[in-house]
Formats: sequence, structure tokens, C-alpha cells
Amino acid sequence: MTQLRFVTRAKVHVDRMATAWAIRRFIDPEASFEFIDHNRDPMPLEAIPFDIRGAELGHHRGKCTFEVLIEKYELRDPALRRMGEMIRAIDVPLDDETPPAIAEVAAAFDRIRDAAITDDERLVQGGRICDELYVWCSEPPSPR
Repeated sequence: MTQLRFVTRAKVHVDRMATAWAIRRFIDPEASFEFIDHNRDPMPLEAIPFDIRGAELGHHRGKCTFEVLIEKYELRDPALRRMGEMIRAIDVPLDDETPPAIAEVAAAFDRIRDAAITDDERLVQGGRICDELYVWCSEPPSPR
């Protein structure tokens, strides 16, 4: 299989970290990523753009990039759908009443974005959070 190449905006945050994690975990473990300035045109790079204005893999129909990716690649895992709802709630908050658990996960992604020196480091550290979220989302919801 040919290694897939992806391009996204630099200084990745929650949606781009989670999307890159899902690409490597479920689509192509050898995928490579390039990070560009938000003003640069990604089209000449011969890579699949994501979370860049106008990209197929971006925010569409109220869904975040992570959710669009799992739809496009027909990843039917209910844990990924549940995780996608969390990623969207962090990436595109709809109100000021974010559930405490979501706020804590958002803070962890914020720390990674702000503390990591490179985007490659952000993907590695964000991937660890995504691994844990995936496990948590794979468990049946606890009764209230």
C-alpha cells in the first residue's frame, strides 16, 4: 500500500490531533503529515488536505473534521462516533455550559497545543489522549 500524505494547518489543536490519530490508527499507520501556515495554498503539495478551508475533510454539515473523516472512510465503530461528538463539543462549543468532563479533556488538548514545540510532538501527545478517549468511548455508558 502506498503511504498516504496529508497536509493541515500548523499548530494543530483538538480536531486536527484527533483526525491525524484516526488516520494513523484506522486508515494508514504509515501516513505522513505536513503542517503549513494558514495562508499557504495546500493544493500544490500533492497531499490530502484536512481541516483547511475548502477541503473535503473539513467542517461540513455541522460536523467537525474528525466526524467527516470517519464518515468518508466508513469507520462504523460506535466508539469513534461517540468520540467524534466529544471532539466536536471541544472544537466547536455551542454554549457556555460545557460538561465538566469535556472541559477537562479540552484543557488537556490546550496544554499540548501550548506546550509542545512542534506539530509532530502535538500529534504524539494528542494521540495518547485519543487512545484513552477511544478506550473510554468503547465502554458502555454508565447508568445515571
